[in-house]
Order: sequence, then structure tokens, then C-alpha cells
Amino acid sequence: MSSSLITIVQPNPDGSVPIPEAPAPSAAEQAQAQLQQQAEALQQRLQEMQELLDKPLSAILAEHDKALESVAAWDAFGAMWLLAQRAMRRVAVDLAAAQGLDEAAVVARAMAHANAVLNSEDEDLGGSIAPAQMAHIARHKAYLRKQFRQG
Repeated sequence: MSSSLITIVQPNPDGSVPIPEAPAPSAAEQAQAQLQQQAEALQQRLQEMQELLDKPLSAILAEHDKALESVAAWDAFGAMWLLAQRAMRRVAVDLAAAQGLDEAAVVARAMAHANAVLNSEDEDLGGSIAPAQMAHIARHKAYLRKQFRQG
């Protein structure tokens, strides 16, 4: 006896005909589909590797050198920023001390200003943060909020 491919269904009370469910794929069909997906992923990776290998070595090395230059530039920028930030902190602490405030008060005010920028859309510290800098801050708000959390 073979199973029939024809299924007799009863119409729904509203007159519509129910759509029969497709039979579940067998374990062999599932394994075959999984192998097919893996083969396609491997083929894609192979194609990407071939595209890389098709480049002349000089082009690959030029990209690598450009990346190293970018890293060096960001590293130098980070050092410059760190020095400027520490110098400004020293100025703030010295000025606060002249007014009878301690370093903790300076830090608390700085944290309040940072949080004001991070928790509002229009705070730019009196125009001291340029629009491009505000956009950069906005892209990293989630991370920055964790760093400037007042505890």
C-alpha cells in the first residue's frame, strides 16, 4: 500500500478551505539542508579568500601599511587628548583650591556636566562641544553612559 498524495479536507465554517501543513522534513532531508548551508558558507569564504589572493602583494601590503598609519595617528591623538585632559584637570583643581573647593567637588561638577551632555539632546556645555563632536558622542552614548555613571 502506498500513501496517497491527495488529501480530502473539510471546509472551515466560514467556507474557506484549510491549507494542509507540509510534512515535516525527514532527518536525512534536514541533514542535507544543513550540509547545503555549510557548503554555501564555505563557498562564500573561499570566494572572499580568492578575491584577497587575486590582489597583488603590493596592494595587500599597502592596505596593511595604511591601517598601521591609521593606528599610529589614533594613538598619537589619544596621547594628545590625554595630556590636554590632564592639564585641564590640573587647572580646574588649582582654581577650585583657590576658591576653597577640593578635588572631589571638581570631579563631581565634571561628572554632572558629562551626564548633562549624555542625557539630553541639546546640551553642548555652552557651545564648547562642536556639532561634529556632539555627533561623535551620540554614536557612543551607551558606552559613555557606563563610563560616566555617578555612583
